Amino acid sequence: MNTDQMTAKMAEGNGFIAALDQSGGSTPKALKGYGIEEDAYNGDEEMFALIHDMRSRIISSPAFASGKVIGAILFERTMDGHVDGKPTPAALIERGVVPFIKIDKGLEDEVNGVQLMKPMPELDALLTKAKALGVYGTKERSVINSANREGIAAVVKQQFEVGAQVLAHGMMPMIEPEVNIKSETRAECDTILLEEILKNLDSVPEGQQVMLKLSLPVVPGTFDPLVDHPKVLRVVALSGGYKRPEACVELSKNRGIIASFSRALLEDLRHQMSDDEFNASLRGAIDEIHKGSTVKA
Repeated sequence: MNTDQMTAKMAEGNGFIAALDQSGGSTPKALKGYGIEEDAYNGDEEMFALIHDMRSRIISSPAFASGKVIGAILFERTMDGHVDGKPTPAALIERGVVPFIKIDKGLEDEVNGVQLMKPMPELDALLTKAKALGVYGTKERSVINSANREGIAAVVKQQFEVGAQVLAHGMMPMIEPEVNIKSETRAECDTILLEEILKNLDSVPEGQQVMLKLSLPVVPGTFDPLVDHPKVLRVVALSGGYKRPEACVELSKNRGIIASFSRALLEDLRHQMSDDEFNASLRGAIDEIHKGSTVKA
C-alpha cells in the first residue's frame, strides 16, 4: 500500500484499528492480563521482549489478516522490531493493515482537570524514522478528568500543535484527547471537547486532514459534527476501560465511528493458549469489535 491507498483505507475501510501500543508503564499490566506475572521476567529488556512476542503472535494470527483490522497502533519498540523476519510496519502492510506509531511520552500531572502530554524534544527524529519504515500516522494521548474549559482548551490546543508537526512530516496525526469515563462531569466534558475541537479544526490547512480518537460519548451522536467534518479523515473510539461487550454496544450507537481498542481487544488472550485456542479467541474478539464498528444501532 502506498500513502494514497492507506488514506483511502482509513477514510472508507470497513473495519477497525487495533491498539497494540502499551508502553513501559502499562506493559506489566498488559503482560499480567496475558497470563505472564512480573516474576517471570527480569528488567525492561525481558519485559519488552515478552510483549513483542505477544504482539507478534497477534499480528501473525490468521484472524488478524481477515480484513477486519484495517490499522494498528504500535509502540516505538514494536515498530523497531520484526514480525516473521520483516520490520513490523512492513509485516502489517503486507497483511493490508495500516501502521501508526504512538508518539507521546506520557502525561504531565493534572492541572485544571486535565493532563497534558509531556514534552517530546526528539519528535522530529522519531517521525523521520517512522516515515522511513513506512508508518502512515501517529497517535498522541492526553486525558480530560473534569469539565474545566480552560484545561480542555489547553489539551486540544497542544494536540493540534503536535498534529501540525506530524502533518509537516507528511504523516497523519491521530489526535486523542481522552475523556476519563469515570469523570463525574463526563457529559459536559464531551460538549466542551466538541466545541474546542471544532475551533481548532479551523487551523488545519486546506487540503489536509487529521484523525480523532475519542472516548465514547455519554450521549450517542454527540460527535456527529466531527464525523461529518471535511478536515477529519476518520473518528475512532477507545474502549476507555469498558469491557468488550459494553464497549461494542456503546460503539454501535455512534454512526461513522470505528473502534481503536486495546484492552477490549486483548482481554481474553492468554500466553498459555495453544495456537488454535489463541486464534479462535482473537477471531471472536475481532468479529465482535468489527460488528460494533460497522453495524450501527
